[in-house]
Amino acid sequence: MTLPLETVEHDQLRLLVLTPDYTDFLWLNALLADEPEIHTDSTWCPELMDCDDLIRNAKFDVLVWDCAFHGGSETAFLQYLAVASGDRPILAMGAETSRERAASMMSSGASDYLSRQELDSWNFRRAVKCLWYREQLANSAHSLLGRGVASGFINRDLFFDRLQQALHRAQRGNYRLALLHLNIDDFRSINESFGYQKSDQLMIKVAAKVRQALRRVDSLMRIGGDELAIIVEKLEDTLDITQIIRKIVQVLDEPISIDSQSVVVSASLGVATYPESGDSPENLMRRANRAMFEAKRDPGSSYRFYDRQLHISVGYQLRLEADLRNALRGNELELYYQPRIDLATNEVRGVECLLRWNHPKRGLVGPNEFIPVAERSGLIVPIGYWVIEQACKRLQESAEIGYPGLVFAVNLSFRQFHDRKMTETIFRIIFNANVDTSLLELELTESAMMHDPEYAQRCLRELNQLGISFALDDFGTGYSSLSNLQHLPISLVKIDKSFVQALGKSADAEHIIRAIISLAHSLQISVVAEGVETEGQLEFLRQQHCDEIQGYYYARPMPWADLVQFLNKRGESACLQL
Repeated sequence: MTLPLETVEHDQLRLLVLTPDYTDFLWLNALLADEPEIHTDSTWCPELMDCDDLIRNAKFDVLVWDCAFHGGSETAFLQYLAVASGDRPILAMGAETSRERAASMMSSGASDYLSRQELDSWNFRRAVKCLWYREQLANSAHSLLGRGVASGFINRDLFFDRLQQALHRAQRGNYRLALLHLNIDDFRSINESFGYQKSDQLMIKVAAKVRQALRRVDSLMRIGGDELAIIVEKLEDTLDITQIIRKIVQVLDEPISIDSQSVVVSASLGVATYPESGDSPENLMRRANRAMFEAKRDPGSSYRFYDRQLHISVGYQLRLEADLRNALRGNELELYYQPRIDLATNEVRGVECLLRWNHPKRGLVGPNEFIPVAERSGLIVPIGYWVIEQACKRLQESAEIGYPGLVFAVNLSFRQFHDRKMTETIFRIIFNANVDTSLLELELTESAMMHDPEYAQRCLRELNQLGISFALDDFGTGYSSLSNLQHLPISLVKIDKSFVQALGKSADAEHIIRAIISLAHSLQISVVAEGVETEGQLEFLRQQHCDEIQGYYYARPMPWADLVQFLNKRGESACLQL
């Protein structure tokens, strides 16, 4: 049996022999002397006091252990050897037959077992060569992982094989292991800014930086376009892995040069540990992936550990997703409407359509709970079309009851732009409803356009040609707002409620609101302020000539019947004032 040259790191077999008898050491060397393919370099260790230093510091490929050599407990000493020697194989030898001892020895950490009764030159050479070649192949796989990362090569099968081997070592040595799933945040934007080739180079540079934060024994591989997986072995406690993660986050904070530009990336890391999170590669990877998605809730580079509570949360969200599918078919969804008040006339200018879920068992489920589930599962796409359809029906009904100019605003999820038939579907809905399209307003956030900006802009232009208007939601919180105002058919911006609610507490909030209103008006764009709750906030916005406001000061979101009553009462009040 021979190995290809590229897989063999050296052509000399280095043995560390643990036996108290020097004649046994000479005998074992003699058994290998007739092997022409192997040049042996053996080190003898007869003393327990020298054992730890030699194992940890000497260079050897195979450890040959005489089972009579131990400190009182054969099993405990073997388990110590398995941990101390790391990945290097252990060939155990004892007086009992292989049938009697091989199974127990290998379950305790030995790579192979030979009986002295059966030991001859052929058996010994075969066992040593097999273990040496196996070690060479394992090292080759490890180096392939490194070369794969350096070249941008993606090989999940190789990585899972490495993870399986690491789990076997952890089980034998009775130590902990951690799997880190690292995902670069907003990688699509990087692709769109630099192109796929430059983004790939960036990813390789990120991997090189992460490698610096790891120990030599840790494995790193790129398993996706924007994903790295890391195996961290021989952990003492959670503090060990936390320190490694902090080093990774620290190196990620350093800017990377790409195409003569300095780029700072952030990443989300999910951590799953053996044995707490699972004992198979698939379970660990799935749970590290789940923890990574939870980490994405936090801004910047962040990490989350998978734990029991997260497992419960995942189960709950899966049940919620199943219920949500039924909700769409079972008419459990409902629209609430929050009025927008024109500050110049004090009239209701329009309403924002907000989704609610009347769950048959849980009651009214808030959007903060089920909208993220809908977006992750893709259900938000059919739900979004349902909302537009319902808004068109109410728009038609509002004209029939005496409110023909009421604008209906609908939120458009970023997932909607993943549907390549979005424009066609919305056109069909409004055509069937036969409504005044100028009264339908679609609200979108900047993140909605980040997936495929060119496709998003084309969709907006096509819908705008049908008469539909667009509002940019949460204005002031995104980094590319000015660019979007310039290139998209935006007719209205909504000041994020965080700025409005900071009025009277932060001078910065006042300056930001003034600047937003001034900028929007200079571009002939109207402004709506969200989250208005106090007289002071209202008065400040009126002085700054804000066009419309929306918030609890006037009305909370309400069902359709309550909205009709609200409109009628305001109409009656206006008549009395005349």
